Amino acid sequence: MVFNSFEFLIFFAIVLVLYWGPLRRSLRGQNILLLIASYTFYGWWDWRFLGLLFVSSMIDYLAALGMQRTESQSVRRTLVIISILANLGILGFFKYYNFFAASLVQALESVGMHADLFVLQVVLPVGISFYTFQSLNYGIDVYSRKIEAVRDPIVFLAFVSYFPHLVAGPIQRAIDLLPQFLVPRTTSWQQIQSGCRQALWGLFKKMVVADTVAEHVNYVFANCGELDGVSLLIGAFLFSMQIYCDFSGYTDVAIGTSRLMGFELKPNFALPYFSRNIAEFWRRWHIALSLWFRDYVYIPLGGNRAGKLRTMLNILITFTLCGLWHGANWTFVMWGFLNGAAFIPLILLNRHQSDKEIVAKDRALPTLAEAGGMFLTQCFVLVSWVFFRAETMTQAWTFLGRGFTHPSLGLDCGRYVESLVLCFVLLAAEWIQRRKAFGLELEGRPLLMRYAAYAALLVAMVELGSRTAVPFIYFQF
Repeated sequence: MVFNSFEFLIFFAIVLVLYWGPLRRSLRGQNILLLIASYTFYGWWDWRFLGLLFVSSMIDYLAALGMQRTESQSVRRTLVIISILANLGILGFFKYYNFFAASLVQALESVGMHADLFVLQVVLPVGISFYTFQSLNYGIDVYSRKIEAVRDPIVFLAFVSYFPHLVAGPIQRAIDLLPQFLVPRTTSWQQIQSGCRQALWGLFKKMVVADTVAEHVNYVFANCGELDGVSLLIGAFLFSMQIYCDFSGYTDVAIGTSRLMGFELKPNFALPYFSRNIAEFWRRWHIALSLWFRDYVYIPLGGNRAGKLRTMLNILITFTLCGLWHGANWTFVMWGFLNGAAFIPLILLNRHQSDKEIVAKDRALPTLAEAGGMFLTQCFVLVSWVFFRAETMTQAWTFLGRGFTHPSLGLDCGRYVESLVLCFVLLAAEWIQRRKAFGLELEGRPLLMRYAAYAALLVAMVELGSRTAVPFIYFQF
């Protein structure tokens, strides 16, 4: 079941009717409904992994409860270690066993040694990286005494499995989301309108932009050994827009639908393609994951407390692990490493904390320096996205090699015109709305303009949207 499907529309309508109808005065009843709905939503993909979701959640629930009930630091440390090892063990087996086994075999064979390791056909549970990290941060925060352990298992299970963000985030910190399950929820007419608008904006980005450009992206990467540099550049740009519209579209729908149920999720994107350097890009791209790796990897490694050399090493380790989190492939590892390496010049120049305000906040256009920073940043981002999208390192190097050595023929560029127009229209809309929380936040605009915009998006989704529900890219992570 995906957000952009008729099944989800019916499913969510039923949940809303029950949630605000017979259960509107029962907090526990609403939480039970959310738990049932979330497990139904997840089981729609593959019911066999419901047990894994339940076991993973209960390990952290019981470990946190044990930490809450004892003052013994050694016992607390033992319990948090059990929680961490259990979560990483489950994630490592399902996501990385075959990757590391195959990599070890290849490494041994490269030095003339034969190895015949047992390889399993392990099915990757959808969303396992997201719910594992969310459950994991809860146990660590209880150990650090940032939050208290929740006693009600219904509340905790509903928190971990909360369906709007279960399979593709954004990862929500327990300190932010868990308390919202403990108090009665309300929603106003303004929140309902805002939630509907943000969900509509997300569906537009996914169904019209991301799914339209996906066909061309697949074509370019599949034929990168034959195409010219212009086509490859267009393909890299279209992929950058595909993954942004696909993933931020999912986030917008998750935030919008949650708002309709009285929940507020933390934002996950803040116009990353208007960033002036790579540090700003990562403050605006996949914000939840960036903060997770900052708090639970980078800072425990020492952060910036031991000089610039150690800071740069910690950055490289953190981003390389972030790349590996995205998938069991050396292309993701390279993508993460490159993004970490791009931080090093900023650290040496003490620029990694600059540019925290939105570009041209009080002006219509950026300055030349800002425009230059955005251009150089996006050039790097495009190159790094090639590794993210490529299926193998060989394909990535082929793509980049031909891109730089076969600069321009442009023989087949006409096929991309519609997709390019959609992308630039979207970027223009986000530039105009860059001071707002999302592109369709039109409060203060004339009534006719607002409803014309809503109607235009709905028409575009009907006319240009895919006739089948295309899964979101981040479901594979």
